[in-house]
Amino acid sequence: MSARVLVVDDVLPNVKLLEAKLSREYFDVITAYDGPEALTRAKETAPDIILLDVMMPGMDGFEVCQHLKADPDLQHIPVVMVTALSDSADRVRGLEAGADDFLTKPVADIALFARVRSLVRLKMMMDEWRRREHTSGELGVLQGSAAEVEETADGASILVVEDSRSDLDKIKETLSAHDHRVATARTVGDGLDLAIGDEFDLVIVSLTLLSEDGLRVCSGLRSQDRTRQTPILLLADDGDLERTAKGLELGANDYLVKPIDRNEILARVRTQIRRKRYQDRLRSNYEQSLSMALTDSLTGLFNRRYLSVHIERALVRIAETHKPVAAIFLDIDCFKQINDTHGHAAGDQVLKQLADRVSRNLRNFDLVARWGGEEFVVVMPDAGVEAAAMVAERLRRRIADEPFPIAGTDRPLQVTISLGVAATEDPGEGVDALLARADHALYAAKQQGRDRVVADGLDDLPGDMATALGG
Repeated sequence: MSARVLVVDDVLPNVKLLEAKLSREYFDVITAYDGPEALTRAKETAPDIILLDVMMPGMDGFEVCQHLKADPDLQHIPVVMVTALSDSADRVRGLEAGADDFLTKPVADIALFARVRSLVRLKMMMDEWRRREHTSGELGVLQGSAAEVEETADGASILVVEDSRSDLDKIKETLSAHDHRVATARTVGDGLDLAIGDEFDLVIVSLTLLSEDGLRVCSGLRSQDRTRQTPILLLADDGDLERTAKGLELGANDYLVKPIDRNEILARVRTQIRRKRYQDRLRSNYEQSLSMALTDSLTGLFNRRYLSVHIERALVRIAETHKPVAAIFLDIDCFKQINDTHGHAAGDQVLKQLADRVSRNLRNFDLVARWGGEEFVVVMPDAGVEAAAMVAERLRRRIADEPFPIAGTDRPLQVTISLGVAATEDPGEGVDALLARADHALYAAKQQGRDRVVADGLDDLPGDMATALGG
């Protein structure tokens, strides 16, 4: 994995050492020697991660980190503080300033590369979600969301997998005191069952289980769709760097070295939960924007944009399946009169009810979309013109035979539709050509008096089909 790393330290040998180590692993290294230069370089180069010395003259690492996290353009860059300080109070101070982790000098290669790769992977994933949100905003279907730093970590649901009674009690007491809901498991199997069966904001996994390998929990969570994005916080012994690094490679998000400091675990838990909620919101916003971009807001049906792509794919599949594809164009008769007489609110109710009725009277793999105004299109794979004409006639009767109740009116409205049908077995026929034939048939149905079906290539609805449709 290649990434751009900004190394900040006021001591030249420290910078050169980190630069050499990272360059050997094919990272692109940028350097800065004090706080103000670090902020400038971060602005100019947009690094993927910042390794930041704490003890610098003038502006120390804590202050630099606070400036980075206060800048909307820089706050998403992971910051790892590199320091000789080992006191937990210093780590908590850094985490509260926005740092993602600490590396203690002299920096061990295993810890360095594992942490950098883990945080860069996370940043790249989050960058992709932000790009999607930005694109949605440019398309006008979604407003930008709040930043990660604005997320709260209140009332989270946390699973702890730990077989040490004293550590488990300490963690549960600490987290419960801050209004988190804590579930516990003492074995790998129980932990996986709970994680997969419930919804957790964070899973804390001990790597010091006496008779089992806590890394099995990490691999199990990352192998399941439901828990693939759930953050994992590892609890490790100070000397267990290799297993900690392996856990980060397997997808763990963070680690905490025992003995457990209450303030540090609260700070790390808060960071992971806020980040998860931010990621969940980005994903939800993207899914919402996708829905808004591809569906009609009034009826809930797919829109014209989605329909065109769907038909195109259906036509391409003809070459593989050798089965026809049919399109039905339908239009509400005299819809303008409904709006003029009863108001646009009544017209909207008719459109929504019509969409529901049409959807309920199709196969589950047929697609109905709103083309625009009072026009709708049905796409029927594996259906020739006769079968599609039969479905169109059934739809016509279902609409005509049951009046539409309208809120605020005493009598339901009588509504009819006209339908045009076309089908093709030619994978080379384009979307526009197929829809044009169906639209032409619809126009013919209107010309012939409305409330009827006209199928391209058929003079009349076949008699046996009309009989089968009954009343």
